[in-house]
Amino acid sequence: MKKSQWYRDQWGKPTHDDRMLFLLLTVGVFQAGLSWQIAAGKREIFERNFCDMDFHQVAAFFPEDLEQIVNDPEMIRNPRKIRAIVANARAIVTLLKEYDSFAEYLWDFTGGVPIIHEYELKDEVPNTLSEATVIAKDMKKRGFVYVGPIVTCMFLKAAGIIQDQIVE
Repeated sequence: MKKSQWYRDQWGKPTHDDRMLFLLLTVGVFQAGLSWQIAAGKREIFERNFCDMDFHQVAAFFPEDLEQIVNDPEMIRNPRKIRAIVANARAIVTLLKEYDSFAEYLWDFTGGVPIIHEYELKDEVPNTLSEATVIAKDMKKRGFVYVGPIVTCMFLKAAGIIQDQIVE
């Protein structure tokens, strides 16, 4: 089985699991400029380098922790993206002063139910949506990085918060 199959299996399935959400956001950040298969195929490496996706631990990383990750030969070794994951972990921890979980924050935008967009053809499905742009702007205000409209839209679709349905 391909190392990226888990991502395809997860895509569009609503999740309220904070670790899974942090993992999906991490894949989204690393996917920028690469294929989703390459980024999703690094799940085990991400989990190894980012404390099994425990954002509390990642938020406490020191510069030497980042240096160690950059030197992992199996890692996508982009220092800006690696720093972005730590910044995003810190932003999630900060969110917890206001929300019970990262999931609660994200699902609060949708009233707790997925946003469903219907299309007649697969080619009509956009890679960004107004809802994702609103969430991306709020995330940026809260200290998240590498969360532009496209990355955020793909992340929200992977997490099942936004869903595309092809109707015939």
